[in-house]
Amino acid sequence: MGKVYDDAVGALAGLLRDDMTIMSGGFGLCGIPENLIAAIRLSGVKGLTFISNNAGIDGFGLGILLENGQIRKMVSSYVGENKLFAQLYLSGQLEVEFNPQGTLAERIRAGGAGVPAFFTRTGVGTQVAEGKEIREFDGQIYVMERGLTADLAIVKAQIGDSEGNLIYRKTARNFNPLMAMAGRVTVAEVEELVPTDSFDGDRVHTPAVFVQRVIKGAVYEKRIEQRTTRKRVAA
Repeated sequence: MGKVYDDAVGALAGLLRDDMTIMSGGFGLCGIPENLIAAIRLSGVKGLTFISNNAGIDGFGLGILLENGQIRKMVSSYVGENKLFAQLYLSGQLEVEFNPQGTLAERIRAGGAGVPAFFTRTGVGTQVAEGKEIREFDGQIYVMERGLTADLAIVKAQIGDSEGNLIYRKTARNFNPLMAMAGRVTVAEVEELVPTDSFDGDRVHTPAVFVQRVIKGAVYEKRIEQRTTRKRVAA
């Protein structure tokens, strides 16, 4: 069977179960897999652990899964613009594992590269380091962080071919390539689905070997978390 599926629900068929760990690409609302997130909501699976830089916003992105009570734990770097995320965390209804943003990215990269752990100076002497191994190298103190993997990674790209080679658009690349490598199974949604060999291999950001299933996304809202403008200065 080929890698291309008709829709997000079909692409996730047989992959979802309660209490699994899922990586979701994106930064804020930039480059998030909107269609796959919606399909996870429709599935009704619960007790999920999500590894994502943040949890979208109220009513959009991973925020819809928080509203539906499907997420048990978030492994993230910040709460962002999601008030429900903050409320659930502060009330003890949501477990949150906060990471410095660079540490989170490196944990995902390490997991995808098969590196079980690494040492970093980030977080030394703070709550981030509590309960973790501390070692000294060349007179400096480091904390050990574990690499991250997931049962499933869902990512979003601008262009993909039928084999699963992916090209991201500008800053929408963000966490997507790292997570595509770190998921035991990776499902990608793309805005443009093209035949194999439609583009130069040097343009590929994520090679097909890391992607098991592909869909062409049906709808993209591409919301912006906050739009800030200033008055135009008269000429």
